[in-house]
Amino acid sequence: MVKAIQIGLGHWGFSWSKEVIPKVPSVEMVGYVDTSPEATGRVQEELGIDPKLCFNSLEDASHRTDATLAICTLRTEAHYPVVKRCLELGYNVLVEKPFTTTIAQGKELVALAKAQGKVLMVSQNYRHQPAPIAAAELIAEGKFGALNMVSIDFRRHGPSQGYRYWDMPDPLLADMSIHHFDLMRYVLGDEPVRLSCRTWNPPGSPFRYDPSGVAMIEFSRGTIVSYRASWMNSGPVTPWAGEWVMDGAEGQIAWSSRDHFRDKAGPDVLTLLPLDGKAEKVRLDEVKYPDRRGTLNTIATVLDTGAVPRGFSSGEDNLGSLALVQGTILSASRGGDWVDIEEIMG
Repeated sequence: MVKAIQIGLGHWGFSWSKEVIPKVPSVEMVGYVDTSPEATGRVQEELGIDPKLCFNSLEDASHRTDATLAICTLRTEAHYPVVKRCLELGYNVLVEKPFTTTIAQGKELVALAKAQGKVLMVSQNYRHQPAPIAAAELIAEGKFGALNMVSIDFRRHGPSQGYRYWDMPDPLLADMSIHHFDLMRYVLGDEPVRLSCRTWNPPGSPFRYDPSGVAMIEFSRGTIVSYRASWMNSGPVTPWAGEWVMDGAEGQIAWSSRDHFRDKAGPDVLTLLPLDGKAEKVRLDEVKYPDRRGTLNTIATVLDTGAVPRGFSSGEDNLGSLALVQGTILSASRGGDWVDIEEIMG
């Protein structure tokens, strides 16, 4: 059993408090932290949290609880200073994505976690779903031979689906595409080497910054990923993880994941399309702790056992996904010029 505090009880943080944390029995909550009395009052009133477990500062919580894990569910710009202070205070940390806004900040936190002997994990929750887990295993086994091309489509229409962050910088690449970028690295078991990206803001869009984009990403083993994504697409809605077609020398692996729309959840789907045979729908294994529950259960298990599983999204590993975010933003600012990942990583 891992004792934890949660820092950040706003809209998304409250979702963690209500929908995620109570469903992971290996975690015992001993504190909730937010500077807003309204936020701490909400968890008390709606979730029945003991007021004695609520604090208005991290420092106060650190002195009055015996937690070893800090669950950081704050706005992105607060990740770096809060995670840094948590590590300095001796906490292991699970932090929402993206875990920093710059590569330099990310490297600093990774180095600090190592110096402190603590675990720093980023909640890349899309990894904890049946289809990407199965796809990653198939690719690792060499199913259908060497990969040639991967096509990914993500389509949502923000104005008609309750999206509300109209003024968020890089609403596609930084807030949404990081999930897809992280899945690319996880499923392919490979790292990107260079990329090209263009973004735009369609006429009539309520977004202040570009909600649509296309990117071409080259990975070290030669696989090319073609990525198309938009918050302003009026076509058929895709699952949150997108629609994937992975083309190999002897066939294709097609899959989709996190098919949630208007409070309806559909199953993950994965289909094998051999070059000379019939399409075969693969029966996927159930994931006991899916999505965000998966990230929380994983870090609790690592802290309990010391064993780090395959695909663990540590801060160090997640630098690669953050680099894809920074690289696509940079390429888009240069009109789609190719950007080497080495330039981003420094």
